[in-house]
Amino acid sequence: MTPIISIVGKSESGKTTLIEKLIPELKKRGYRIGTIKHAHHGFQIDREGKDSWRHKAAGADTIMVVSPESIAMLKNGGGETIDSVGKYFSDVDIVITEGFKRENKPKIEVFRKARHAEPLCRNDDNLFAFVTDDDADLNVPRFGTGDIKGIVDLIVKKFL
Repeated sequence: MTPIISIVGKSESGKTTLIEKLIPELKKRGYRIGTIKHAHHGFQIDREGKDSWRHKAAGADTIMVVSPESIAMLKNGGGETIDSVGKYFSDVDIVITEGFKRENKPKIEVFRKARHAEPLCRNDDNLFAFVTDDDADLNVPRFGTGDIKGIVDLIVKKFL
């Protein structure tokens, strides 16, 4: 089973920025990375009038767009849990999710004191690391926002 870790935090805490920094460091070490972004408000990947949009509008349950550089899939009823979509990542070494704070998966919380008063995962048993500019102690390894190598060292040690 491919390990899945979730980068969680409140809005505007720096989750995407952290993921953007973790991926190149993991790639540099030879790992293949998959990501899943939780879009709890829904999303639209295709534009009205495009062929794939027309296929979906006509009732197709699964639509794939293929080019020499990429593959994209739209699938109806994909579910909203990590496990329901994790099956699509068998060709990677680790999956990093952004969001999914309520899932029962290992988590790294990103917390910036200037944006929020309290961390999100203070009592979450799945929390295994805390990335912050604050001195709060959540009884897990704490990293500064710039300590990408340290965070990746922990991920490699625990999951890879």
